[in-house]
Amino acid sequence: MTAPGLVVAAHGRHFIVETPEGTRLTCHPRGKKSDCVVGDRVRWQPTGSGGEDEGVIQKIDPRRNLLFRQDEWKTKSFAANLDRIIVLVAGDPMFSESQLTRALIAAEDAGIDVCVVLNKADLPQAALARERLAPYRAMGVEVHDCSIKHDAEAARALFGPLLAGRTTLVLGPSGTGKSTLINLMVPEAAAQVGEISTALNSGRHTTTTTRWYWVDRPAGTALIDSPGFQEFGLQQIDVQRLPRLMPDLRAHIGDCRFYNCTHRQEPGCGVRAAVERGDISPSRYRIYGELFDELSRSSHR
Repeated sequence: MTAPGLVVAAHGRHFIVETPEGTRLTCHPRGKKSDCVVGDRVRWQPTGSGGEDEGVIQKIDPRRNLLFRQDEWKTKSFAANLDRIIVLVAGDPMFSESQLTRALIAAEDAGIDVCVVLNKADLPQAALARERLAPYRAMGVEVHDCSIKHDAEAARALFGPLLAGRTTLVLGPSGTGKSTLINLMVPEAAAQVGEISTALNSGRHTTTTTRWYWVDRPAGTALIDSPGFQEFGLQQIDVQRLPRLMPDLRAHIGDCRFYNCTHRQEPGCGVRAAVERGDISPSRYRIYGELFDELSRSSHR
């Protein structure tokens, strides 16, 4: 007989699985290969071997969704069964618009609701960051401002409703305040990390793993912290689908003369006309061109 569980942390081939009653135990996957990620619902069995692992993961239940990135060498999964992604950005260090776009495309492709939060809104650099985020607001992305460290009360008031009753993954480069957010919303986070580190015997490596935190377990409110990333490959995206995963471009595809328009050089292109009118920002169109070239190269390998 197998029992249900939730994967709340992973390190190598060892996983922390939480039972419906809230007990956590260390499990390993059946077989050599494991596709488990944080957020997976699994079926497990006790090992009965008295070893360091207490259970074996026999099966992963069907996922609602999976957020991952893929470059030419490997695929890196963030988490599964998400209700929302919060992309945390800042003006110091200034966020990369290309990385933000890539995260939004991956979320759109996975069918996961996403919003952007500009942290450190009290700093002078925030004005430029707001300017860079204007096209995203304009195309319908939910964008918020906050200063987690300097106005904890306002930050709590913002994130409370954003997180309530959902499983939310926080994405963003290092230095944007993800750890500060976790500590604000989950005061016992350090204790949770310590328990997981001890169980996985992973020590310092836990900062490079994805972890699940309960903000309010009875209400089903959970926050998943992910490691900061420098690159966000989108090799899983077919280049023909790319414009449809970018809402500002998608809005003008129907105006193109040719059904298979690449929006690069064809005459009668609705997307390029929108760029000229100022309906699509030049930076967004430039990023589209870079991604188009990158994905075209990968499709020909």
